[in-house]
Amino acid sequence: MTTTACLPLPAERLRKVDERRTSEDFRGRLGRATRFKKNMDSINQNQMELNRADLDGAGAIKQAKELVGKAQTCFFCTASSVAGSSGARPMSVQEFDDAGQLWFLSADDSHKNREVERDAKVTLYFQGSAHSDFLTLHGKASISRDKERIKELWEPLAKTWFTEGVDDPRITVIQVSPSEGYYWTTKHGKAIAGAKMLIGAAIGKTLDDSMEGRLTF
Repeated sequence: MTTTACLPLPAERLRKVDERRTSEDFRGRLGRATRFKKNMDSINQNQMELNRADLDGAGAIKQAKELVGKAQTCFFCTASSVAGSSGARPMSVQEFDDAGQLWFLSADDSHKNREVERDAKVTLYFQGSAHSDFLTLHGKASISRDKERIKELWEPLAKTWFTEGVDDPRITVIQVSPSEGYYWTTKHGKAIAGAKMLIGAAIGKTLDDSMEGRLTF
């Protein structure tokens, strides 16, 4: 039986292989960008940079957690409303855990509790800054009276509403499990985004450092 030695590729062939791989990678990224842009409006189609990235799993949780941390509060919107309720109200997020669950403290006689008991579907809207860091989450809410969880989520300021303290019998825990969402943020922060917008306005090009996409949990 004969064997053939594995000789190293000549430098020229290696260079051509690297060039081909680089070209294939670029075409792949360009193809993805083109597919994204076909589904975007004219403003996003005119972007000079790729500004769309859909995220799922751990990536979606990480992005959502970052934006929730900036906003800290949200509009908590229920799928149905009871008499005297608009179905929307501001709520402070007590915790966004590593599993992607959002936790709130709520009074058992509140409109939101009655509405969640009627229909568990909720939508949460966040705004982390004046011009960026937007997030919307869709999911289902559940209510419990878990005393240990209440103690974990409790903070002294909550006594403003739950006047008997952590043992106030009205306190309930609302857990929201998001299934999907959408985010709008910047790639490099507000300062760079602002500089890019000034350049874009000067040269007549859409350039704002924005990034947006769907979230799937």
